[in-house]
Amino acid sequence: MQKYESFLAPAMESFVAFRKASGRWNDCDRQNLHLFDRHCEVMFPWVLELTQEMVDSWCRKRDSELSNTHRGRIYVIFHFVNYLKERNLTGINAPTIPVKMPRTYIPHAFTDDELANFFRACDNLPATPRKRDVLLRRITVPVFFRLLYSSGIRLNEARWLRADDVNLENGVLNVRHSKGSSQHFVVLHDTMMVLMNRYDSTMRVLYPEREYFFSSARGFCLSSQWVVVNFRKLWAIHNTAHAVAYDLRHNYAIENINQ
Repeated sequence: MQKYESFLAPAMESFVAFRKASGRWNDCDRQNLHLFDRHCEVMFPWVLELTQEMVDSWCRKRDSELSNTHRGRIYVIFHFVNYLKERNLTGINAPTIPVKMPRTYIPHAFTDDELANFFRACDNLPATPRKRDVLLRRITVPVFFRLLYSSGIRLNEARWLRADDVNLENGVLNVRHSKGSSQHFVVLHDTMMVLMNRYDSTMRVLYPEREYFFSSARGFCLSSQWVVVNFRKLWAIHNTAHAVAYDLRHNYAIENINQ
């Protein structure tokens, strides 16, 4: 498990334990807290006390960042600072959480040809250069996106699946962390079970003690950026309409309604 490295490590570990005990912890929070920890370690190596500058410099909205993305990135820092304030461990101000903006995006309605084109691109990733991360992408992409297509689970639900959450004997996913804190189970299609068994067998050789079912080369869950970039690149090889990976979830719902 990744360790905190800055002088804030003890406080962060206590904060994480507190959030887990109250059922308010997820991998998105974990990832962003680690990034903030890294920010403090690299940008303020000489500082031994949390300062307003450290928090503000991390929580400032980036030029390329959407409001809701910004909100998601600093949400855990808001709670971390307030956790410290409630225990008289800091006097600085927590960041202001941006207002959640309503989404106006209309999901793309896939055609059969578009989906065939996309999965053909997924299945024909180059095998060179012969590097571990290239191999990992080649074996992960076809399975990950087919899981989204065939099950309708959310992107984060797929990214956060742990190896022991996937029962390949019975074909059931234990989705521990969803939108909110609701836990539920998802049954795999028979063809998806075959693909995931094959993927799992290969990954057990490469990473015999991996924590996440879809693991990155460093042992973490796949990042949201990994999903966005890979979908965008592979979609654009043969298709011209605008679409995003989350549209696969909408497609699953539409197909079920039509049936």
